[in-house]
Amino acid sequence: MDVFSFYQFDIVGHLISLIGIVVIVIACYFLFKPLNRIRDLCDVGYEEQLRLDKYGQSRRQLANEVRRRKKVGEIPPVYPNGWFVLCESDDIKDGQVRAVDALGEHFVVFRTEKGVASVLDAYCPHLGAHLGIGSRVVGDCIECPFHGWKFRGEDGQCMAIPYSAGKIPQSAKAKSWPCDELNGFILVWYHAEQEEPNWKAPLIPEIAAKKWTYGGRSEYRVNAHIQEIPENGSDIAHLDCLHGPSMLYGSDLKATLNGKRDNRIAPFLKHHWSVIWARDPEEKHVAVSKLHHEIRVFGRLSFISVEVEAKQIGPGLVYLTFTSPLFGRCILFESVTPVEPMVQRVLHRLYAPLMMKGPFGNLIVWGEAIMFERDIVIWNNKTFINKPILVSEDRAINLFRRWFQQFYSENSPLFNFQGKNEIVNW
Repeated sequence: MDVFSFYQFDIVGHLISLIGIVVIVIACYFLFKPLNRIRDLCDVGYEEQLRLDKYGQSRRQLANEVRRRKKVGEIPPVYPNGWFVLCESDDIKDGQVRAVDALGEHFVVFRTEKGVASVLDAYCPHLGAHLGIGSRVVGDCIECPFHGWKFRGEDGQCMAIPYSAGKIPQSAKAKSWPCDELNGFILVWYHAEQEEPNWKAPLIPEIAAKKWTYGGRSEYRVNAHIQEIPENGSDIAHLDCLHGPSMLYGSDLKATLNGKRDNRIAPFLKHHWSVIWARDPEEKHVAVSKLHHEIRVFGRLSFISVEVEAKQIGPGLVYLTFTSPLFGRCILFESVTPVEPMVQRVLHRLYAPLMMKGPFGNLIVWGEAIMFERDIVIWNNKTFINKPILVSEDRAINLFRRWFQQFYSENSPLFNFQGKNEIVNW
């Protein structure tokens, strides 16, 4: 071998090694980077319509058509009373502003220069400018972009009118909403009768002490009434039917429910669930589902087992605590916030100790997302039956519905679906 051939071989070897290192680095990046799975309203739940469509419609066109034609049913009031997530804490840095539409309201969420989160009505009481568009934070106030009026985040009181030398009227005040920040979320308190909060969502000590940190998230928009989403926790019978097939099948119901296709993918893996649902005897706004989840090989041999406590706190928050003898303990938050009467924004956010982050944390977020997307297929296409035909095994559904009634009050807005979308009082 001459010198030139030797150097040529050496260069090729180094190049292969470099490519190998780059591939490993990229693989590690995606394995250890927290999963961020975002699906819009049209992205999940309309696969069947796409398969049957003969007119070349897009997924978004089909989703809008299904929404328009869907029979809503005799739904309860659309905005229950309670705490709801408006955004995640890391969405808004110190001195930043964000406009959020939810619960039939328009909010402006901002942080003061000291980092305190505040929520006000989005429209300036002076001449109606939107405080979330083009505004800026000055100290502990938000400044209207139209005339420069400054409103204090703490209570909405106007603190300065730059062109006026007179006294500021006491009535110069933007509506202030009770808010709280914990567990990585900024929440607002909504109540149809304008009552003050009578309970609070609990802070998780491991998150406050930074023993658990962020490990991934998923985000969805769902075409359903808000009550139907947490009701799943009491619908024990649907688990084996809808969530029994392995998550390797994905969320397409044709893949999970069609026996012929089952035999091609992962027929030897199956999820098994046992569930107990009950109201909390001490805190009436809390209900708890205790789930034992196993992944079984050939339906018999337990491969992985996980204990899950799903604590429903009010109408829009769920704390899912996962405990496994193999991997330890972590928590996945689920928040459900009505964007409009029949559209819910659902967030899942994982917090875990360092040893459970990376590939395992991503597996939890991904597995939960796949199972949740199977529910979305049902929710996006079902109607709400106010008086369903239930058997004795469905008794927890009735218990849940009676428990959930506490979050509606006399003025809770109803959705009147008579050819057009209208909100009326209950």
